[in-house]
Amino acid sequence: MPLSMTKIAYRSGSLENLRAWVERGDRAEMTTRYLPKRHEEMIGGSLYWILDHTIKARSPISEFEQRPDGRWTIWLEPKLILVYPTPKRAHQGWRYLAEENAPRDLAEGEVVGDAMPGRLAGKLSKLGLI
Repeated sequence: MPLSMTKIAYRSGSLENLRAWVERGDRAEMTTRYLPKRHEEMIGGSLYWILDHTIKARSPISEFEQRPDGRWTIWLEPKLILVYPTPKRAHQGWRYLAEENAPRDLAEGEVVGDAMPGRLAGKLSKLGLI
């Protein structure tokens, strides 16, 4: 059972821009200052992308590689897999996400817009309404 992580897609602005970036070549790269301590467990896991306080998609992690400047590259497969929108608070950097807590992938033909926005879902959940 591979471990995954969450990350805010702060530069993308939209799911379409994130898809264009992730799927533009043979593989996508993300740079980080520190190697995750549990990186060996994360090969085969996914990077779950947070947009508008909601986990909306994931990209499979293929490997970690140290750069000459000491930073680390996280190599991602060049595909963006939509997941069931799940509210997630904003955070800096990345956070681990166990498989049992990860949102499910959307089924063929299922539309992301069918779910309510993450902030609204979070507030309604705190009130015990959903």
